[in-house]
Amino acid sequence: MARKRAPKRASSIRNIAEVDWEDLPGHFGGAYSKFLVHPETTGARHVDYRISCYQPRAYVEPHAHKVQEQIYHVLEGEGLMQIGEERRVVRRHDVIFITPGVKHAIYNTGITDLVFIVVTTPPRDE
Repeated sequence: MARKRAPKRASSIRNIAEVDWEDLPGHFGGAYSKFLVHPETTGARHVDYRISCYQPRAYVEPHAHKVQEQIYHVLEGEGLMQIGEERRVVRRHDVIFITPGVKHAIYNTGITDLVFIVVTTPPRDE
């Protein structure tokens, strides 16, 4: 991930429109994210907070994190969340918690954009 070095760590207010969409490795078919609070964007030390928008048929490949916990909060649309071998339909206001070491993926199987918040802690999987 080639992001600029974070500005000096300070409290901040940013509008979502000020942040560019990013196309990340392992994300396919129109799966984009905006890094709203992240070490490289705000100097955050303990959290990565992003919004993601997946177009119909977009997905992130199955993957696991070594030490990171994640929370997904679906805001719009619907899709399939894979946790381990289980796949479940997720839709507006579903909240998903992923523990470290568990393989997971999300797929937009709906007919509109799938929009969700992802909170990850710690921000680095080291």
